[in-house]
Amino acid sequence: MRRAVVSSAATAAGIVLLLSLKPHGGAGAAPVISSGGTGGATDTSSGSSSGSAGSSGSSGSSGSSSTRTVTGDAANTRYGPVQVKVTLDGSRITNVDVIQYPSNDHRDQEINSYALPLLNQEAIAAQSAQIDVVSGATYTSAGYTRSLQSALDKAGR
Repeated sequence: MRRAVVSSAATAAGIVLLLSLKPHGGAGAAPVISSGGTGGATDTSSGSSSGSAGSSGSSGSSGSSSTRTVTGDAANTRYGPVQVKVTLDGSRITNVDVIQYPSNDHRDQEINSYALPLLNQEAIAAQSAQIDVVSGATYTSAGYTRSLQSALDKAGR
């Protein structure tokens, strides 16, 4: 009889603890992380979409006939999709914007706030998708390089 009371009390306490946990809520739209102008600062003027993995393409030119912007395919990773938009001047990469990346919780935001600007700098320096991964952001780095290569392929590079 005593075991039944202790067991029931422990079960009730466990249920109360489980019900008191808060579920992970979406943090909303993630800001675009750009390599342009301010050296990788966050640009909050445009949010990322949480759309499908294949919804991307080339956008129109943004100024001269040799400057164009190409959006790569969203690359699915373990923690969410990563998608980049590349600005090219001729065949030279001049800017990389990360328009979609994992930002579901504080840890995702922390990792991507330092990893994505580094990846942007690496891509511009290398002028290709052949860049090093960022330690601690392996999945994001892999998704970044896949999306970047997709954009470069669409641009004919």
